[in-house]
Amino acid sequence: MKLITAIINENKLDQVREALIEAEITRITVSRVSGHGRQRGENIYRGQKIVPNLLPKVRIDIGVNEAFVDITVNTILEAAKSGDEGSVGDGKIFITPLEECIRIRTNERGGEAI
Repeated sequence: MKLITAIINENKLDQVREALIEAEITRITVSRVSGHGRQRGENIYRGQKIVPNLLPKVRIDIGVNEAFVDITVNTILEAAKSGDEGSVGDGKIFITPLEECIRIRTNERGGEAI
């Protein structure tokens, strides 16, 4: 089992969610987060340029069985990328081992709980 965490632009959430549903990946968690990597944002406030420390992003967490890791990652890559080449600030995907998953309602454990 793996936990796939994707940090993407807010405006790409609907595209990514719809692409995941088409790929039969329907169980996701979405959070609003702030952060920055190489992307720098500039805002104009009262006529002055202000460089914010953190930019609004969306975090998607998906627990998957091994068979769905590549499908999930490829779907997010295609749906979250800006244009053909992509651009700075499109986001990141992290894949981490998921030691255990437990469904609270039924006490199921492991891959069946996902």
